[in-house]
Amino acid sequence: MSVVLLGAIGGAMVGPELVKYGQFFFPSVQYAGSLGAVAVLYVVQFALFFVLGPIRGDDADSHSKVQRPLGEIVRQPVFLVAVLGGVTAYGVMTLIMTATPLSMHINDGYSLEETARIIRAHVLGMYVPSLFSGFLIEKLGTVRMMSFGGLALLIASVIGMQGHAYVHYWYALILLGVGWNFLYVGGTTMLTLTYSMNERFKAQAVNEFTVFGISATASLLAGTVIHLYGWFTLVLLPLPLLALMLVSLFFVRGDPQVRRLAPRGV
Repeated sequence: MSVVLLGAIGGAMVGPELVKYGQFFFPSVQYAGSLGAVAVLYVVQFALFFVLGPIRGDDADSHSKVQRPLGEIVRQPVFLVAVLGGVTAYGVMTLIMTATPLSMHINDGYSLEETARIIRAHVLGMYVPSLFSGFLIEKLGTVRMMSFGGLALLIASVIGMQGHAYVHYWYALILLGVGWNFLYVGGTTMLTLTYSMNERFKAQAVNEFTVFGISATASLLAGTVIHLYGWFTLVLLPLPLLALMLVSLFFVRGDPQVRRLAPRGV
């Protein structure tokens, strides 16, 4: 899973350039060039998906076993904590990341190039750790990995409260990316411990709907919160959710499902 996320490093390099050079490509409509370039990338992505063969996990045996009711799967404490990890990772990251260009470029007057550099650093912080996050899960276990991710997000929020200097945005957004990676990869790994192969579609569907529903909500709220209450309030909002997640990890650390991936001696 961590290796798959490495693909987005290209996005960290290309994305800000599409914004910078595409914003005035069509003089009559700002950013139309950027959005047009993104549309072309989606067509390429569609073509790649279209030529994929069958997934190796789709075999006859995986469908022959008895499936548990969805409610039974969802009520597992480890399942709930894994989903909470994904919700926290994506919700906090999306809220702060979406608000950063508004705060920097619109409110604080930083140039678009300066803002793009911060976003590039953030996206690299999200995906470069995938070079070693899978290895760290093997060494530390999912609970510790997710805890480090939650702490990184917590520190990012605290740094964001310190002010609007360029360096505040820089360190806060990098830690925001690293925290997202550790927490999301860890939570996604933990989730796989809670279902069998023939239950994976409905279990993952609940997770995806919850995680990305919260992410979409956070994205929609970011501009409103910045406009009405400012940057300080926005980076303060994630603290209760982060505290809840860290406490939840403490309570499931000894669960037999979690112990399956715990390193020896831990």
